[in-house]
Amino acid sequence: MKPLMMLVILTLLAGCATHQSPTGRGQTLLFSAQEMDQMGAASFEEMKKQQPLSKNRQVNQYVACVAERITAVLPGQQPNWEVVVFESEQVNAFALPGGHIGVYTGLLKVANNQDQLATVIGHEVAHVLANHSNEQVSRAQMTGVGMQLANVALDAGGVSNKDLYMSALGLGAQVGFILPYGREQESEADIMGVELMARAGFDPSQSILLWQNMAKAGGSQGPELLSTHPSHDHRIADLQQMQAKVLPLYQNTQSSVKNSCE
Repeated sequence: MKPLMMLVILTLLAGCATHQSPTGRGQTLLFSAQEMDQMGAASFEEMKKQQPLSKNRQVNQYVACVAERITAVLPGQQPNWEVVVFESEQVNAFALPGGHIGVYTGLLKVANNQDQLATVIGHEVAHVLANHSNEQVSRAQMTGVGMQLANVALDAGGVSNKDLYMSALGLGAQVGFILPYGREQESEADIMGVELMARAGFDPSQSILLWQNMAKAGGSQGPELLSTHPSHDHRIADLQQMQAKVLPLYQNTQSSVKNSCE
Protein backbone atom coordinates (compact mmCIF):
# COMPACT_ATOMS: atom_id res chain seq x y z
CA MET A 1 0.00 0.00 0.00
CA LYS A 2 2.81 2.42 0.74
CA PRO A 3 4.17 2.56 -2.85
CA LEU A 4 0.57 3.10 -4.02
CA MET A 5 0.05 5.92 -1.52
CA MET A 6 3.27 7.53 -2.66
CA LEU A 7 2.17 7.32 -6.29
CA VAL A 8 -1.23 8.86 -5.54
CA ILE A 9 0.30 11.78 -3.64
CA LEU A 10 2.93 12.44 -6.31
CA THR A 11 0.25 12.36 -9.00
CA LEU A 12 -1.83 14.90 -7.08
CA LEU A 13 1.13 17.23 -6.71
CA ALA A 14 2.01 16.91 -10.39
CA GLY A 15 -1.54 17.88 -11.37
CA CYS A 16 -1.50 21.30 -9.68
CA ALA A 17 -2.73 24.17 -11.86
CA THR A 18 0.01 26.78 -12.35
CA HIS A 19 -0.97 30.39 -13.07
CA GLN A 20 0.66 33.80 -13.16
CA SER A 21 -0.29 36.56 -10.78
CA PRO A 22 -1.05 40.04 -12.19
CA THR A 23 2.59 41.02 -11.62
CA GLY A 24 3.94 37.87 -13.28
CA ARG A 25 4.65 35.82 -10.18
CA GLY A 26 3.96 32.09 -10.41
CA GLN A 27 0.95 30.79 -8.46
CA THR A 28 -0.47 27.35 -7.80
CA LEU A 29 -4.29 27.48 -7.70
CA LEU A 30 -6.18 24.29 -6.91
CA PHE A 31 -9.70 25.71 -6.53
CA SER A 32 -12.14 27.13 -9.06
CA ALA A 33 -13.46 30.69 -8.85
CA GLN A 34 -16.88 29.30 -7.92
CA GLU A 35 -15.42 27.26 -5.06
CA MET A 36 -13.54 30.30 -3.76
CA ASP A 37 -16.69 32.44 -3.97
CA GLN A 38 -18.57 29.84 -1.92
CA MET A 39 -15.80 29.79 0.70
CA GLY A 40 -15.77 33.59 0.81
CA ALA A 41 -19.54 33.84 1.24
CA ALA A 42 -19.62 31.20 3.98
CA SER A 43 -16.73 32.83 5.86
CA PHE A 44 -18.32 36.28 5.65
CA GLU A 45 -21.67 35.05 6.93
CA GLU A 46 -19.93 33.40 9.86
CA MET A 47 -18.03 36.58 10.70
CA LYS A 48 -21.24 38.60 10.68
CA LYS A 49 -22.72 36.19 13.21
CA GLN A 50 -19.70 36.25 15.51
CA GLN A 51 -18.71 39.94 15.47
CA PRO A 52 -20.83 43.00 16.30
CA LEU A 53 -21.77 45.25 13.37
CA SER A 54 -21.54 49.02 13.52
CA LYS A 55 -24.91 50.73 13.85
CA ASN A 56 -23.50 54.17 13.10
CA ARG A 57 -25.28 55.20 9.90
CA GLN A 58 -22.78 57.92 9.03
CA VAL A 59 -19.80 55.56 9.40
CA ASN A 60 -21.50 52.87 7.31
CA GLN A 61 -22.31 55.34 4.53
CA TYR A 62 -18.77 56.72 4.54
CA VAL A 63 -17.10 53.29 4.30
CA ALA A 64 -19.59 52.12 1.66
CA CYS A 65 -18.94 55.23 -0.44
CA VAL A 66 -15.17 54.65 -0.48
CA ALA A 67 -15.58 50.94 -1.19
CA GLU A 68 -18.08 51.53 -4.00
CA ARG A 69 -15.74 53.92 -5.77
CA ILE A 70 -12.96 51.32 -5.59
CA THR A 71 -15.10 48.44 -6.83
CA ALA A 72 -16.54 50.58 -9.63
CA VAL A 73 -13.16 50.66 -11.40
CA LEU A 74 -12.42 46.94 -11.15
CA PRO A 75 -11.79 45.15 -14.45
CA GLY A 76 -14.25 42.73 -16.04
CA GLN A 77 -17.53 41.44 -14.68
CA GLN A 78 -17.53 42.01 -10.93
CA PRO A 79 -20.19 41.08 -8.33
CA ASN A 80 -22.11 43.63 -6.33
CA TRP A 81 -19.76 43.94 -3.39
CA GLU A 82 -21.19 43.63 0.10
CA VAL A 83 -19.61 46.10 2.53
CA VAL A 84 -19.89 45.62 6.29
CA VAL A 85 -18.41 47.71 9.11
CA PHE A 86 -17.54 45.70 12.22
CA GLU A 87 -17.55 47.40 15.62
CA SER A 88 -14.06 46.57 16.84
CA GLU A 89 -10.88 48.29 17.98
CA GLN A 90 -8.88 46.23 15.48
CA VAL A 91 -6.96 48.38 13.00
CA ASN A 92 -7.81 46.20 10.05
CA ALA A 93 -9.94 45.46 7.00
CA PHE A 94 -10.30 42.53 4.62
CA ALA A 95 -11.91 41.43 1.37
CA LEU A 96 -13.10 37.94 0.45
CA PRO A 97 -13.78 36.19 -2.85
CA GLY A 98 -17.34 36.54 -4.06
CA GLY A 99 -17.49 40.28 -3.37
CA HIS A 100 -17.27 40.88 0.39
CA ILE A 101 -15.48 43.72 2.19
CA GLY A 102 -15.16 44.08 5.96
CA VAL A 103 -13.79 47.16 7.71
CA TYR A 104 -13.18 47.44 11.47
CA THR A 105 -14.01 50.74 13.13
CA GLY A 106 -10.55 50.79 14.72
CA LEU A 107 -9.08 51.38 11.26
CA LEU A 108 -10.91 54.70 11.00
CA LYS A 109 -8.80 56.04 13.88
CA VAL A 110 -5.64 55.48 11.82
CA ALA A 111 -6.92 56.09 8.28
CA ASN A 112 -7.54 59.80 8.76
CA ASN A 113 -9.37 60.59 5.53
CA GLN A 114 -11.12 58.99 2.57
CA ASP A 115 -7.89 58.63 0.59
CA GLN A 116 -6.17 56.74 3.39
CA LEU A 117 -9.20 54.49 3.84
CA ALA A 118 -9.17 53.89 0.07
CA THR A 119 -5.54 52.79 0.39
CA VAL A 120 -6.53 49.96 2.72
CA ILE A 121 -9.70 48.93 0.86
CA GLY A 122 -7.87 49.01 -2.49
CA HIS A 123 -5.13 46.86 -1.00
CA GLU A 124 -7.59 44.29 0.37
CA VAL A 125 -9.61 44.11 -2.85
CA ALA A 126 -6.34 43.64 -4.73
CA HIS A 127 -5.73 40.47 -2.70
CA VAL A 128 -8.96 39.07 -4.15
CA LEU A 129 -8.20 40.20 -7.72
CA ALA A 130 -4.78 38.54 -7.53
CA ASN A 131 -6.25 35.22 -6.33
CA HIS A 132 -4.24 35.39 -3.12
CA SER A 133 -6.97 33.61 -1.13
CA ASN A 134 -6.99 30.75 -3.63
CA GLU A 135 -3.21 30.66 -3.49
CA GLN A 136 -3.18 30.46 0.30
CA VAL A 137 -5.87 27.79 0.52
CA SER A 138 -4.06 25.83 -2.19
CA ARG A 139 -0.77 26.11 -0.34
CA ALA A 140 -2.40 24.90 2.85
CA GLN A 141 -3.88 21.97 0.93
CA MET A 142 -0.49 21.15 -0.57
CA THR A 143 1.17 21.44 2.82
CA GLY A 144 -1.23 18.82 4.14
CA VAL A 145 -0.37 16.56 1.21
CA GLY A 146 3.30 17.29 1.74
CA MET A 147 3.02 16.27 5.38
CA GLN A 148 1.36 13.02 4.31
CA LEU A 149 4.19 12.43 1.84
CA ALA A 150 6.79 13.05 4.55
CA ASN A 151 4.95 10.69 6.88
CA VAL A 152 4.94 7.92 4.26
CA ALA A 153 8.63 8.46 3.54
CA LEU A 154 9.59 8.35 7.22
CA ASP A 155 7.59 5.16 7.69
CA ALA A 156 9.20 3.55 4.65
CA GLY A 157 12.67 4.51 5.82
CA GLY A 158 12.17 3.21 9.34
CA VAL A 159 13.08 6.58 10.80
CA SER A 160 12.80 6.73 14.59
CA ASN A 161 11.55 9.80 16.44
CA LYS A 162 9.06 10.43 13.64
CA ASP A 163 7.01 12.82 15.80
CA LEU A 164 10.02 15.07 16.22
CA TYR A 165 10.61 15.21 12.46
CA MET A 166 6.94 15.88 11.78
CA SER A 167 6.86 18.69 14.34
CA ALA A 168 9.86 20.29 12.70
CA LEU A 169 8.22 20.06 9.28
CA GLY A 170 5.04 21.58 10.67
CA LEU A 171 6.93 24.52 12.15
CA GLY A 172 8.63 25.18 8.85
CA ALA A 173 5.29 25.09 7.06
CA GLN A 174 3.78 27.59 9.49
CA VAL A 175 6.58 30.15 9.19
CA GLY A 176 7.18 30.02 5.47
CA PHE A 177 4.20 28.52 3.74
CA ILE A 178 0.70 28.75 5.13
CA LEU A 179 0.56 31.94 7.16
CA PRO A 180 -2.06 34.28 5.65
CA TYR A 181 -0.67 36.50 2.91
CA GLY A 182 3.09 36.38 2.74
CA ARG A 183 5.33 39.33 1.98
CA GLU A 184 5.27 38.77 -1.80
CA GLN A 185 1.49 38.84 -1.78
CA GLU A 186 1.39 41.93 0.44
CA SER A 187 3.78 43.79 -1.85
CA GLU A 188 1.74 42.74 -4.88
CA ALA A 189 -1.46 43.99 -3.23
CA ASP A 190 0.27 47.31 -2.43
CA ILE A 191 1.18 47.79 -6.11
CA MET A 192 -2.27 46.86 -7.39
CA GLY A 193 -4.15 48.64 -4.62
CA VAL A 194 -2.50 52.03 -5.07
CA GLU A 195 -3.32 51.89 -8.79
CA LEU A 196 -6.95 51.01 -7.99
CA MET A 197 -7.33 53.93 -5.60
CA ALA A 198 -5.81 56.33 -8.12
CA ARG A 199 -8.19 55.14 -10.86
CA ALA A 200 -11.07 55.64 -8.40
CA GLY A 201 -10.06 59.27 -7.86
CA PHE A 202 -8.33 58.95 -4.50
CA ASP A 203 -4.99 60.66 -3.90
CA PRO A 204 -2.29 57.94 -4.04
CA SER A 205 0.21 60.11 -2.17
CA GLN A 206 -1.98 59.56 0.90
CA SER A 207 -1.00 55.87 0.83
CA ILE A 208 2.41 56.88 2.14
CA LEU A 209 0.88 58.87 5.01
CA LEU A 210 -1.44 55.96 5.81
CA TRP A 211 1.45 53.54 6.29
CA GLN A 212 3.33 56.14 8.31
CA ASN A 213 0.26 56.31 10.57
CA MET A 214 0.24 52.52 10.71
CA ALA A 215 3.88 52.51 11.76
CA LYS A 216 3.12 54.90 14.63
CA ALA A 217 0.08 52.88 15.69
CA GLY A 218 1.81 49.51 15.41
CA GLY A 219 4.85 50.27 17.50
CA SER A 220 7.96 48.15 17.15
CA GLN A 221 7.91 45.31 14.64
CA GLY A 222 9.63 41.98 14.68
CA PRO A 223 12.21 41.07 12.03
CA GLU A 224 10.84 41.32 8.50
CA LEU A 225 12.14 37.80 7.78
CA LEU A 226 9.51 36.28 10.11
CA SER A 227 6.70 38.67 9.23
CA THR A 228 3.94 38.09 6.72
CA HIS A 229 4.00 41.81 5.95
CA PRO A 230 6.82 43.92 4.52
CA SER A 231 8.37 46.27 7.06
CA HIS A 232 6.77 49.72 7.16
CA ASP A 233 9.93 51.30 5.74
CA HIS A 234 10.05 48.79 2.87
CA ARG A 235 6.37 49.29 2.10
CA ILE A 236 6.62 53.09 2.17
CA ALA A 237 9.69 53.03 -0.11
CA ASP A 238 7.82 50.88 -2.64
CA LEU A 239 4.82 53.21 -2.58
CA GLN A 240 7.06 56.24 -3.07
CA GLN A 241 8.48 54.61 -6.19
CA MET A 242 4.94 53.99 -7.48
CA GLN A 243 3.88 57.64 -7.27
CA ALA A 244 5.25 58.68 -10.66
CA LYS A 245 3.11 56.00 -12.31
CA VAL A 246 -0.13 56.45 -10.38
CA LEU A 247 -0.34 60.23 -9.88
CA PRO A 248 -1.25 60.79 -13.57
CA LEU A 249 -4.04 58.22 -13.20
CA TYR A 250 -5.38 60.17 -10.24
CA GLN A 251 -5.10 63.51 -12.05
CA ASN A 252 -6.97 62.12 -15.06
CA THR A 253 -9.94 61.14 -12.89
CA GLN A 254 -10.47 64.48 -11.17
CA SER A 255 -12.92 65.87 -13.71
CA SER A 256 -15.11 62.77 -13.46
CA VAL A 257 -15.18 62.46 -9.65
CA LYS A 258 -18.36 64.25 -8.62
CA ASN A 259 -18.72 63.62 -4.92
CA SER A 260 -16.46 63.31 -1.93
CA CYS A 261 -17.22 60.52 0.53
CA GLU A 262 -16.44 62.76 3.50
